[in-house]
Amino acid sequence: MKKLVAVLAALFVTAASVFAADPAAGLWKSIDDKTGKITAIWKIYEENNQLFGTIAAVVDNPQDVIASACKKSYKNFPVAGNVNEMKTVGTPWIFNMQKESEGNWSKGNIIDPGSGKMYGCVIKHLKTGEKNKGFTAKEPTLAMAGTVGPIKVFQYWVQASEADIAKVQEEFPAKGN
Repeated sequence: MKKLVAVLAALFVTAASVFAADPAAGLWKSIDDKTGKITAIWKIYEENNQLFGTIAAVVDNPQDVIASACKKSYKNFPVAGNVNEMKTVGTPWIFNMQKESEGNWSKGNIIDPGSGKMYGCVIKHLKTGEKNKGFTAKEPTLAMAGTVGPIKVFQYWVQASEADIAKVQEEFPAKGN
């Protein structure tokens, strides 16, 4: 009986690791690289072997603010409808990312809902102590780059929690749009 339990436990651990989420998936705080302030909390998730990201809570705006600076449509945008009429929170601004390796994604896009500009996108999950372009992660971090051709401009995002989302939503509530 003990052997059976040990075998089942080993199978469970193996199965769990096979189905474990990519380390880039989860809740992340985007940090403005100039001010060091949190700009939003993102939910990064994998769907149909691609990576997507929605804003779960936005800082300095009501939670139901419309992304009116955006264009009406963007090539390969994953949601039907006029993008410039969509809410900033809950819309997949990061989309169609392709997996290169565990925690590393590229060949997708990111739209800045504040400006409406679309960029190529690269995401790299960094473990504590890992380096990227002179930056050393002090905690698990997403190295997130908007790209234009070969130029990559990185921001470094840190892990967030549901409590962080609730705090931002309380501080910047929806206005009822």
